[in-house]
Amino acid sequence: MKYIKRKKQALSSVGIIPSAGRTVSPVNGIVTTLFKTKHAIGITSDNGAEILIHIGMDTVQLEGKYFTAHVKQGDKVSAGDLLLEFDMEKIREEGYNLITPVIITNSADFKQIDTTRERAVSEKQVVAFCYRRRK
Repeated sequence: MKYIKRKKQALSSVGIIPSAGRTVSPVNGIVTTLFKTKHAIGITSDNGAEILIHIGMDTVQLEGKYFTAHVKQGDKVSAGDLLLEFDMEKIREEGYNLITPVIITNSADFKQIDTTRERAVSEKQVVAFCYRRRK
């Protein structure tokens, strides 16, 4: 997969261009949201980071076609566990871009978030570190 951008704003995020039609958990945590269309999933990590993975742009319009979930809301996951599979070729044939934002939606809760500067990352490679604020 290819990492495409590094952003630091109100929400910290990276964009991934997938090289395979699968999404694995980036962290140990709990599946807190699984959209019924299976195009997006939310995970709360063991350190409290709330992560949204949104496969492609506007893929909600596919209404779940070409997506398969391997987890359900409430499941405990470990880094590297298979979350979703999707048919990249069919999604592209339908005219959708597969750029996949990975967003830390509660980034304000962290003192610092560092994202990788690498241009290509592997499935199990760390792409962000979150440093919790002291209470």
